[in-house]
Amino acid sequence: MVAAKRADLVLSGGGVKGIALVGAAAALVDAGYAPQRISGTSAGALVGAVLAAAVQRGRVNADELRTLAMEIDYRQFLDPGLIERIPVVGPAWGVLSGEGIYRGDALREWVAARLAEYDVSTFADLAISNPALPPEQRYRLVVTVADVTLGQLIRLPWDYERVYGLDPDEQSVADAVRASTAIPFFYRPATLTSAEDRTSTLVDGGLLSNFPIDSLDRTDSKPPRWPTFGVTLLPDLPADNDQVIPGLRPLHFVGPPTLLEQVVTTILVGRDQAYLNHPWVSARTIRVNTTDVGVLDFDLSAREKAALFDDGFIAARDFLTTWDWPGYVTRFR
Repeated sequence: MVAAKRADLVLSGGGVKGIALVGAAAALVDAGYAPQRISGTSAGALVGAVLAAAVQRGRVNADELRTLAMEIDYRQFLDPGLIERIPVVGPAWGVLSGEGIYRGDALREWVAARLAEYDVSTFADLAISNPALPPEQRYRLVVTVADVTLGQLIRLPWDYERVYGLDPDEQSVADAVRASTAIPFFYRPATLTSAEDRTSTLVDGGLLSNFPIDSLDRTDSKPPRWPTFGVTLLPDLPADNDQVIPGLRPLHFVGPPTLLEQVVTTILVGRDQAYLNHPWVSARTIRVNTTDVGVLDFDLSAREKAALFDDGFIAARDFLTTWDWPGYVTRFR
């Protein structure tokens, strides 16, 4: 039996495009790679959590991942509150009040149910033994969140104790994913109360880092033990600028992007784009072209879901045909 090839995996955000992330992960597994740690933002956190649970229980395979992708019904994640159900006025109130158009409870419940299939509930269930890592990072999964109360990027479960004084082993994985997927003004923000009774408001990690490619890199200047592959759904800028802020897409029929749109786009993805421009990051990044699907196109047909999965699978498969791990280490590390 050929030993599995180990790799860490970083998954970007991208709303409903996240099905392509599942396809890319399936291609890596199909090629014999065994994910060790998984880092994700927003949709990447959702996919990463289920993948991490499957890996933890030794039940990950390409066929099961495809089944997962096809079973995701994004429409069930649209759960407006009582006020938000009022036509026109309700959604407008959700946006203006900051409470969001949808509660996000259905998304959290879906994640919790999928994790329960692998007997995963808290981060203690995703703990790993790796003396080479700092104690707070010895988990199969880490998700990126934006704490807008403290005004900083948060990585869960790594920052539970340092920032909030909480035991990471006792924290819900589904709650962390729910926070990372809380698209501002679309979903209700998540909250987290520290050991000192300070309540923080948490929103989509994509606000600060939509593609946290550096999150699993070694910080001790030693060569990496195995590759860290990134899978990004980030659009090509400036050509696909409208993919970042879908609500402004119709305006492009009457003129080019405005300065305001360009500034907001840069705020949202500028850091990640800068990382992608580094040769040592670009060389280990799987880029999936998903421009035919919008971030908030929740009404995907079975054919569209299958196409997204295939786009991710093909992108990762093609990437691996030229991947050279020894060559990468020699050149960049």
